[in-house]
Amino acid sequence: MEERKSPSVNVVVSDLGAWGMNIISSVGIIMANKQLMSPSGFAFAFATTLTGFHFSVTALVGLVSNAAGYSASKHVPMWELLWFSIVANMSITGMNFSLMLNTISKLSMIPVVCVMEWILHGKHYSKEVKMAVTVVVVGVGICTVTDLNVNAKGFLCACVAILSTSFQQISIGSLQKRYSVSSFELLSKTAPIQALSLLILGPVIDYYLTGKLLSNYKLSSGAFFFILLSCSLAVVCNVSQYLCIGRFSAVSFQVLGHMKTVCVLTLGWLLFDSELTLKNILGVVLAVVGMVVYSSAVEVEKKANSKIIPGKESLSEEDSQLLEEENGESGVNDVELGKSIG
Repeated sequence: MEERKSPSVNVVVSDLGAWGMNIISSVGIIMANKQLMSPSGFAFAFATTLTGFHFSVTALVGLVSNAAGYSASKHVPMWELLWFSIVANMSITGMNFSLMLNTISKLSMIPVVCVMEWILHGKHYSKEVKMAVTVVVVGVGICTVTDLNVNAKGFLCACVAILSTSFQQISIGSLQKRYSVSSFELLSKTAPIQALSLLILGPVIDYYLTGKLLSNYKLSSGAFFFILLSCSLAVVCNVSQYLCIGRFSAVSFQVLGHMKTVCVLTLGWLLFDSELTLKNILGVVLAVVGMVVYSSAVEVEKKANSKIIPGKESLSEEDSQLLEEENGESGVNDVELGKSIG
């Protein structure tokens, strides 16, 4: 007779799966987009429109999943979905503009997310977590930032991008808890709105960014293949993003994002003959050390909290449900692909 795995082991395996899925799909999509968008590749320079394609395919997958009964559809007010989609699209557009004008803006994401979670949810961070986050930001800054000059236009775009991205990532977790929807259900509801708006506005935004018209692009079979590959990876990336933020915190997701940056730099050096300088190596090492320290600090913080409040992992399924009912909460289970929800 097989021994059943403890709930804590299942949770760890599930969490590692979500992390791994997000890292692999994110790094994969960046590599595919590099081949698709680079001048030496297929020169498809329409990033915002491509994101519209991504959400279109994601919306289609969500529609098929709902129709086949693989996921349940719970009610989320339309105004919440519209507001979230507007903020998410502002994040995408603002980041495209911001990174075109200056590269330093992405390093502000973790500090801003920390401040916003403190303001909106009263969340506090230990001294060890703050130190680890600082080390990660400094490390990634050393190996990625190429321009410290920020003009007025770049500063404005950076502010819009940082605030909207931070708010979007915090909102994913809060919406899932507030309306008891799984990560995939929430994504299925927001993807069609984002797809429609980005497909309409994307070509205009891309023309402003690149000076090129989408209608003038000559689509080859190779470019079409990489667009399909990019869209397929985007579905996995989007689902895993919602999974990660729903399970962890927006700050942890930002640390994960910088881990992906390190992976992209390394793969770029291995696969695309990108230049790897001593500065890059130093930054990568520092960032990895920061991530290890961050993981350790978060684990220590969890153990300290578990001494005060018993974690759900230590409770039986029935006890967990009773505890949630007492607190006025209902559990949110992420969709299990291939398993019909009756």
